[in-house]
Amino acid sequence: MKKITLVVNVIAAIAVVGLLSNCKSKNSETSTKNNSDNTSNVKLTNNFSAAWVNIDTLINNYDMYYDMQKELEESGHKLEAELNSKSRDFEKQAADFQDKAQKGLETRSKLQQIQQDLAAKEQELYRLRDELRAQLNDEQQVKLRKIHQSITEYLAIYNKDKGYHLIFSSTFGGPLLYGHPSIDITKEVQKGLNEKYSAEHKSNVSKK
Repeated sequence: MKKITLVVNVIAAIAVVGLLSNCKSKNSETSTKNNSDNTSNVKLTNNFSAAWVNIDTLINNYDMYYDMQKELEESGHKLEAELNSKSRDFEKQAADFQDKAQKGLETRSKLQQIQQDLAAKEQELYRLRDELRAQLNDEQQVKLRKIHQSITEYLAIYNKDKGYHLIFSSTFGGPLLYGHPSIDITKEVQKGLNEKYSAEHKSNVSKK
């Protein structure tokens, strides 16, 4: 009986790497949907003005990203443990079948039935593996959208006083090739984002 091979220890790692890379990619796109409540009162400067944010630096230092990264790792470990447990049970059953077949401890018809049952269980394990990966991917995408939303919402609030016409996103391989250091607002936005997240996080914890 063929021994099943399930590569499950990469699930959490793929999710964490994907969260960071997808979030950077998502934030490098121009947002087409703005919150009207946040933007309606923005006082734009008379002359065109713009600023830029290094999204790689912003994400790498955003507390919300690290918290969600940790949550994804924990989810990945739980799903991995579930799959590994079922895989070990299957391997024990397969080893028992091979032992009985080699020693002639079951009839041919009985061995054929066991082999068919094991084949069905093997397919079920593959189905479960794909299901758990999809589940983790869905969780990753939800967290990605939450991070993206939190950044765009904060920038809308932040820009009420600044009055920038455009705020660009700079990331490796992105469309922004150069931004003058004098209009780099990365650190300022990063500080404000973390302060806002910290206040909201503490508020949510106190309500529990």
